[in-house]
Amino acid sequence: METEQLYQTYKPLLFSIAYRMTGSVADAEDLVQEAFLTYDRISSEKVIENEKAYLCKILMNSSIDKLRSAASKREVYVGEWLPEPFVDSGNDPAHTYLMKESISTAYLLLLHQLTEDERAVYLLREVFQYSYEEIATIIEKSSANCRQIFRRAKMSMDNRPKSSTLDFQSMRNSVEQFTMALQKGNIPKMLELLKTDSVFISDGGGKVKAALNPIYSAERIVLLLTSIMKKLPENARMEFEVINGYPGVVVSINSYVAYVVSMEFQDDKISTIYMVANPDKLEHLQK
Repeated sequence: METEQLYQTYKPLLFSIAYRMTGSVADAEDLVQEAFLTYDRISSEKVIENEKAYLCKILMNSSIDKLRSAASKREVYVGEWLPEPFVDSGNDPAHTYLMKESISTAYLLLLHQLTEDERAVYLLREVFQYSYEEIATIIEKSSANCRQIFRRAKMSMDNRPKSSTLDFQSMRNSVEQFTMALQKGNIPKMLELLKTDSVFISDGGGKVKAALNPIYSAERIVLLLTSIMKKLPENARMEFEVINGYPGVVVSINSYVAYVVSMEFQDDKISTIYMVANPDKLEHLQK
């Protein structure tokens, strides 16, 4: 298969793996480009029988290298770290592939608590349904070792709280009601839509003002959001988007994306609000 055809065929899969591995849209796009350039160079020198597995191997190795080199930066990161928001514009085939599986912010945060090898094995097995033999070839470990790594990773991932049984439209309705209530300063309505023990996590990366630690309880969250709302200029626009698979809001000021807010639900109420304000993590969304 020609490299251009390979690119069209496997780019969505490789992007999906790279985004889950790194939690960064920009890094994922770079890693996919690098994987195809590397493949192109190697395939001109030798025959590659399993193109898909070979591309995955190149991508996974470079993703793990990227994570290890970024680990020291994460240690000195200012405040809470959140993955780069993935906003589904609905016009890219890679998005369709990505949305078939959970890429919620909570899921990505849990993935990032695993070691690089655990994350690689878990994703390839649980999300992309690879056999242990295929995984062993990709990450260059024995299949028995891959089984052990997967078992460890699965124990960590299975501790995550059960997600809401609400359908997408019901969640979107709640997000719209919450946003309207926030704009009107309707505090009772906001409190009604939030779980009492809800959590607000914001990521400013030390570049812009943001809460350095999670904010707990509906009352404190409402106070914080209403104070942020008062400081927004009149020309601020709020648009509803699909963010990491869930309904959310993109806040723009003078056509510049300033905040991306996504929400997760438990027991039919908003349980967590994630707000990314770090301009480095919003660069891929600027028009």
